[in-house]
Amino acid sequence: MSVSTSFDLLLRGGRVIDPASGLDGVKDVAIRDGKIAAVQSDILPSSAREIVDVSGMIVLPGLIDTHAHVYQYVTGRFGMNADMVGVQSGVTTLVDQGGPSCMTLPGFRHFIAGKSSSRTYAFLSAYLVGGLEGHYYPNLYRPDCVDIDATVKAATANRDLVRGIKAHAEIGGFARWGIRVIEMAAEIGRRADLPVYVHFGQLWGLPESGTNGENVDTILERVIPLLRSGDILAHPFTRHPGGFVNREGEVHPVIQAALDRGLRVDVGHGSHFSYRLARKAIASGIVPTTLGADIHGYNTHVPAPAGTPEEHADDENHPFAGQAKFSLVQAMSSMMALGLTLEQVVPMVTSNPAEMLGLSDRIGALKPGMDADVSVLTEKPGRHVLRDNEKTEVVADRLLQPVFCLRAGVRHDAVAPILPQAVAA
Repeated sequence: MSVSTSFDLLLRGGRVIDPASGLDGVKDVAIRDGKIAAVQSDILPSSAREIVDVSGMIVLPGLIDTHAHVYQYVTGRFGMNADMVGVQSGVTTLVDQGGPSCMTLPGFRHFIAGKSSSRTYAFLSAYLVGGLEGHYYPNLYRPDCVDIDATVKAATANRDLVRGIKAHAEIGGFARWGIRVIEMAAEIGRRADLPVYVHFGQLWGLPESGTNGENVDTILERVIPLLRSGDILAHPFTRHPGGFVNREGEVHPVIQAALDRGLRVDVGHGSHFSYRLARKAIASGIVPTTLGADIHGYNTHVPAPAGTPEEHADDENHPFAGQAKFSLVQAMSSMMALGLTLEQVVPMVTSNPAEMLGLSDRIGALKPGMDADVSVLTEKPGRHVLRDNEKTEVVADRLLQPVFCLRAGVRHDAVAPILPQAVAA
């Protein structure tokens, strides 16, 4: 079938996978005025002003990273440059998880969302301080540092930018102040009618007084009843205590019941990820809904701003240290190395996160009339070594790598310095 209308750009001959449209096959993608104009076979080359041959490549709706930390400078060493994590890594949409708070959201809108080429949203921190070097100062995350009314007001007034609420359920916080912070975060989510994204797995060290009667393996079963359908359980495969696999090596029995009533699972890969525990959870039938890279300045080598804390050097003893080069596409390869298929992984970074954000009409698909957000990947065959922070290695027989993306029709090559190189087995 051919089309006679003129187009600005034609991506020709790639394997187009678009779960939202039910497409998987060799197609051409035509772009006009920054929008998807047509996706079909054998569009006439003469109908386009520019043609890019993507034969042998994978053409996807613009990738969506559900777990980014891109409030650069304001969150100190933690926040990455949005476009380095985004369009320069083949990713068109980023969701910052808990960087801005009700106090700092205007800055995030102006300096990050308003100035980045990458499409950028936020899950608003439940805490007044947001992500202000919080790993170093756990007492900033106590109940007194949560203002339910102010956070609901900020989220509601900025619904175009704020798509959810970020909170933490982990033993370091529970040992200090119990479950109260999570109860408050759940109330914010209910009142703002937004999903709550809950970090599981130990984040802060225990206080000198120890666990104070708290049990890391009961946190999940106590928190899940507070959550609603559509809320998100993050870091299922964490190597830190408090994830989906308990200290006895068993998948927590409450997880499947939570999924059955509509809760979602986000991988939140980064430095928490464990291949060993992921294998156990996936073998039990837990397939994540969405996949976030969780790249930040503690697990990726970036210069530390002058005057920020130095006690957590990036060495093997730092609990959040990680491989120096990482990307969302690398996280996709991780999932495939664990036995999931490309066809299972693609929805985790396209249609599923678009639905999670309530933006299926804008992103996550290659439908005519939508912004031309497109990610183009190559698939490198062979045997490639992937390694997690436990030093566990898996061998992938295919490695995905980004080539370029289009953000509203504008091309951005995958040139980010954080992108990993293939390591042969």
